[in-house]
Amino acid sequence: MKPATAAKKLGIYLPATPAEFQEGEITRSQFLELQSTPPEWLLELRKNGPHPRQEVARKLGISTSGLARAGAPDTMTSSEIKGLLEQKPEWLVVERATHAAVQDDNARIKSERAAKAEARKGGSGR
Repeated sequence: MKPATAAKKLGIYLPATPAEFQEGEITRSQFLELQSTPPEWLLELRKNGPHPRQEVARKLGISTSGLARAGAPDTMTSSEIKGLLEQKPEWLVVERATHAAVQDDNARIKSERAAKAEARKGGSGR
């Protein structure tokens, strides 16, 4: 697989990886090896960053769209993320509330759909 795909699946920021990772193709076995026994550079990236947009959003408890709306950088280190979580700027509080509301709404919709599907199954056994 391409390095960008592997980085995305590993949840790491590609430009922060070693050159040999960025320049070569990653086989499935190499990828599985990175997952099962991560090298020191991968452990360090996961711990301290810089983290890619998806990981920043996840750690902040917001969506990637929320990052964009706030004008926040796409990549952040763990200490920058921790600082934002401690400071709780207004935009972060608003985006976390928005994200939580969307997740609650999605869970409600999923539950309603499951109940309807179950009702259909129960009604067809005449």
